[in-house]
Amino acid sequence: MGDSGEQAVAATGGARLEAVSGPLKGKLFPLTGDEVSIGRDPSNEISLLDSLVSRRHCIIRKEANGFRLQDLESRNNTFISGVPVRERVLVHGDQIRVGNSILVFQGANSESVPGNTSLHFDATPAPGAATVILRKEDARYLQPSRPDGLPATAKTVRDLNVLLEFNRTLNSVRGLAAVQEKALDAVLAIVPADQAAVLLTENGVAGFSSIVGRHRRLGPNQPIHASQTILNRVLEENLAILSSDVQSDDAYREAESLLERRVHSVLAVPLEVQEKILGVMYLDAHTPGARFDSDLLQLVTTLGNITALAIENARHVERLGGENRRLNEELSIHHSMIGESKAMHEVYGFVSRVAGRDSTVLISGESGTGKELVARAVHTNSGRADKPFVAINCAAITETLLESELFGHERGAFTGAVSLKKGKLEVAEGGTVFLDEIGELAVPMQAKLLRVLQEREFERVGGTRSIKLDVRLIAATNRDLKEASKTGAFRPDLYYRLNVVSLHMPALRERREDIPMLAAFFATQYGEKVKRRVAGISPEARACLTRYDWPGNVRELENAIERAVVLGSTELILAEDLPDSILEETAASGEPVSALHDGIREAKKVLIERAIAQANGNYTDAAKILGVHPNHLFRLIRTLNLKPKRQRQG
Repeated sequence: MGDSGEQAVAATGGARLEAVSGPLKGKLFPLTGDEVSIGRDPSNEISLLDSLVSRRHCIIRKEANGFRLQDLESRNNTFISGVPVRERVLVHGDQIRVGNSILVFQGANSESVPGNTSLHFDATPAPGAATVILRKEDARYLQPSRPDGLPATAKTVRDLNVLLEFNRTLNSVRGLAAVQEKALDAVLAIVPADQAAVLLTENGVAGFSSIVGRHRRLGPNQPIHASQTILNRVLEENLAILSSDVQSDDAYREAESLLERRVHSVLAVPLEVQEKILGVMYLDAHTPGARFDSDLLQLVTTLGNITALAIENARHVERLGGENRRLNEELSIHHSMIGESKAMHEVYGFVSRVAGRDSTVLISGESGTGKELVARAVHTNSGRADKPFVAINCAAITETLLESELFGHERGAFTGAVSLKKGKLEVAEGGTVFLDEIGELAVPMQAKLLRVLQEREFERVGGTRSIKLDVRLIAATNRDLKEASKTGAFRPDLYYRLNVVSLHMPALRERREDIPMLAAFFATQYGEKVKRRVAGISPEARACLTRYDWPGNVRELENAIERAVVLGSTELILAEDLPDSILEETAASGEPVSALHDGIREAKKVLIERAIAQANGNYTDAAKILGVHPNHLFRLIRTLNLKPKRQRQG
């Protein structure tokens, strides 16, 4: 630490990660290189000793416009703000969960790392005799309750008034950069210093993360010259140090910049809050007659303590602000869908292209693929986002009630209509109407809906007055409407009116790479709901989930994971926690599941073969013997890969 000459030191300010939970809690990691790896192995830049963390769990890469996180096919996924991700551009305030650790990303452009002042070290040995050391327990204004109390003098009253006004000044500004700037302005107004600086450091990070300096005559952003030995001692020992005769003290004979500037007094105090050292407040003076003394050291030590508290509060507020911005983005811009497969990126691209338009949208796809989530994403990202989103399941409402449900009714329109009722279309005025399973609409209702789309007006049931309508219509179906329009089951003119912009949602089996991510999300969600700790999904269970074809798509996966969370007994979801249908399909593919399940599978085979033999090959009778529906028996025969004998004719 005592190299001769000057050493120019730049602030290490920039993007960084702050560990807020886990084994490295309280540590900060600057993202200074092109790539930072996170994992259990000690060779990672951020090494987490946690059994839930993979050896190489994820990496953060620096890009032209920011930083991108990439999961390295970890066993238990990488989460950002509670959502498992495979790859994501990081936003200031993102909470990255890896195992039991949460790392908060702080972007390079955030106010968390202000300052562009350069620092030049004057390497000096320990200061000589003209040095005063002040320990925290001897700082009179930081220990007001000590037995001897504060001296009742006019100077004490003046100092207390100065401290009170200084505290008010710092409380009048918001933001870390503003707090540091205001602190320096106020200090120079109180202390006869020619130069002042606030230098912030971080646990586990070499150098200073932020350097903000002020020169009384030259203004801000001038190079700061400081004694490296004094700064190190303040930081390491939590001491306030005053050197009042730099020019005569032999200890400073090699501090060329201090001597050239004819600095005669140097004062450095720790910025400490709750026994945590945030940095140093550094002052020096060269103007004749402006000398520092021990009374000033007492005052500035307390000023440093007040500054540290304001800085810590500003950092906390900025962390909360970053998280708030992130949550607002999730609510107003982002979607609720999960998946990073090529198929899902095409869905996201579709949403971004059509959200700003008012065109009618038709979403097709199997049940459980997330058609309503797409509709909500289109609405949320549109200009109608502050208006209602009204969802109607056409298959869940009887034909006789659907007309009243959609259009509303006048009082006395039919028996039981005791008052006027607005329909869903009218309630959604200015917003979006989502018609799910529109293929189930009866033909008469199709004609009425077509008129609404064409005329943009409707009449309530039993009414005679036309009501103008301004809504966006999004429809969804699991049927082939084009084919239905050819057979007469669906009106061709309505199909073409709906099919302005269309999207086909991929089945889950068509994007198997998203299954582990979805499963991890549901495991976390239901673990919190039932208050059970779920650390992840075992490799065997993950393999079973990935091989299964999921005829019920995401909805079936969600139900399977909820069941596993409720019935499981360990921190990991195991293969045996999954429904039998998933395990049987995995076993049918020749992959091992567990000894217990293999035994159960073989027992099922024996029982089914015995029942078929007892029923003389009649499957219906065999199903009765087993107490199951014949369709279930056929499904078991298929999944167990049985080769039953030909059914005999009775």
